[in-house]
Amino acid sequence: MRRIVIVVACLAVASAAAKNVFGQTQSTSLAVNATVVKNCTITTAPVAFGNYDSVAANATAPLDGVGTVTVACTKGAPAKVGLGVGGNAQGAARRMIAGATQYLNYELYKDAGHATVWGDTADTALDIAAAPNRNPREFQIYGRVAAAQDATVGSYVDTVVATVNF
Repeated sequence: MRRIVIVVACLAVASAAAKNVFGQTQSTSLAVNATVVKNCTITTAPVAFGNYDSVAANATAPLDGVGTVTVACTKGAPAKVGLGVGGNAQGAARRMIAGATQYLNYELYKDAGHATVWGDTADTALDIAAAPNRNPREFQIYGRVAAAQDATVGSYVDTVVATVNF
């Protein structure tokens, strides 16, 4: 036991002596940095129009539906969301298809009044102000199937590409 105490005491003295030998110090700054890059994600919920009746008395009224596009961007990043013309478009006219050759015309709008078409060009895309935070923001897509179309019985579909540019 006495030997252990002597060894520990010697180590303590050696440590103190070493401290005196290396008694000088010098300091410098360490730079630490990171870059926050812009990023956005986009998801959608479908525009489901429901049943279109081209015969009933209300066939002269359009059929409306609402979908959503949800965008989450880096805080401070502005963005534009564009909606393509779809896979069955004829020129700029959006169309859903049933079978090989049956079409039902529709349009997508930025506003509930169906006044402003939502497209994918600089002029027709939806401008989104700089994100106040990283939380997702949801935007309504207002769809409208034109009235009085002489459509064939069937299930009509289309796929529109939604793109976020940031």
